Amino acid sequence: MEVPLSSTWLNPTLDKYDGFTDPDGHVDAYLTQINLYNAEDALLCRVFPTFLKGATLSWFTRLPARSIDCFDTLVVKFGAQFTTSCPHHLTSIALVNIRQEKTESLRTFMDRFGKVALNIRNLCPEVAMHHMVTTLKPGPFSDSLCMQLTANLDELTHRATKFMQLEELREFHAKAQVLEELKKKVDKGRPMPSGRPRDFPKSPRFTRYTPLTADRSRILEEALNANLMTTPKRTTTSPNVDQTKHCRYHHNFIQRRIVGP
Repeated sequence: MEVPLSSTWLNPTLDKYDGFTDPDGHVDAYLTQINLYNAEDALLCRVFPTFLKGATLSWFTRLPARSIDCFDTLVVKFGAQFTTSCPHHLTSIALVNIRQEKTESLRTFMDRFGKVALNIRNLCPEVAMHHMVTTLKPGPFSDSLCMQLTANLDELTHRATKFMQLEELREFHAKAQVLEELKKKVDKGRPMPSGRPRDFPKSPRFTRYTPLTADRSRILEEALNANLMTTPKRTTTSPNVDQTKHCRYHHNFIQRRIVGP
């Protein structure tokens, strides 16, 4: 309590703890703010009661003299005193109950899994990665993980992002094909006005498009490597081609465009 405060010391902006919310959360917020100024252990102990109020401040003032030898001891006593205010903490067992549904997209599942994992204190990355791999539904991503294991959770998440983009791209093409077939059926049953061609409104086919985070050539390369799509048979190469431009999809060179009459 005798440690001096700097002349430039400013109290951080932090709500005072009243004993009715999570004590661990208050300690985390306190350390985040104080460490911006000073991480000295004695200073942490001295400033801590200034962020208490009501019954919590009364508890602190009644602590026996010299009963706090370091900030870790203060945190332990503080947590034990207000343990009834702690919310229910999830454990890694909660991840066992998470399963990717048959119709659930990879992005939705990863988001749901990540939110639960984020609420588990001190979750081991290896444990999280194990649960994630075992709860995936059969599909291209799980097959890819079986063929090539990931070194850590960050690498697994990075690979999942690529498959999310491929999955959404395939879904986009599937929807576009269905709409195109529906349009053909409508056109077939619609009478043709005499004397003039049929006009169609030129408007976007969809109101929302999934943004791509990589160029199309990179997405095509990943799709081919993951065996998510097949390429057409190679055709005979025309003599009028640009040898500097090769099409990865058609396995052929690109024919030059003839400009002029």
